[in-house]
Amino acid sequence: MPADPSAHGSGETPLRRAADPSRRTAPNPTVRAAGTSAVEVRRSSRRRRTVSAYREGDRTVVLIPARMSEAEERRWVTVMLDKLAAQESKRMLGDGELAVRAGRLSAQYLDGRARPASVRWVTNQNTRWGSCTPAEGSIRLSHRLQGMPEYVIDYVLLHELAHLLVPGHGPRFWSLLDSYPRTERARGYLEGVVAADRLPHLPAARGE
Repeated sequence: MPADPSAHGSGETPLRRAADPSRRTAPNPTVRAAGTSAVEVRRSSRRRRTVSAYREGDRTVVLIPARMSEAEERRWVTVMLDKLAAQESKRMLGDGELAVRAGRLSAQYLDGRARPASVRWVTNQNTRWGSCTPAEGSIRLSHRLQGMPEYVIDYVLLHELAHLLVPGHGPRFWSLLDSYPRTERARGYLEGVVAADRLPHLPAARGE
């Protein structure tokens, strides 16, 4: 799903972001994303073709045109949350931080059974997002993941952690990922990147 070409910087357009008298709160003000709290959607009759978003305290504010449909609103809220999350994770995580994240994911979703000996970024993986060598306990992530939302990086990490326990992509492997609530969303994000930029192929899908 392409991001709005008019959105930039902190996730907002060059238009003013001052409170608009026509703003309203989204029908579901408790929409959540990783690391964020409630989402407030503000509609503006002056806004024609642009969508923007920014953090305001513990909320995420999404500014949209007043004429936008409910379905378009839901779609753009998801797009802008992903865009903000990607911008906020631009800082490159070091290998040590990746190892800490891997340990946390293993403990949370795999009962701590996957214990990698090393987790690091590599720049020579252009046809895959991640890889692992079970015999060595090593996990490698493609540098192309840097700057993507944290839930996407976590999915790829968890995918490789699961391979330390199960080498193939059979039912037993996918059952290990069933507890991760953002598997399908992360795969959808990566599919969009692949389709748009012809970047690395996705890890094998369920049933492959």
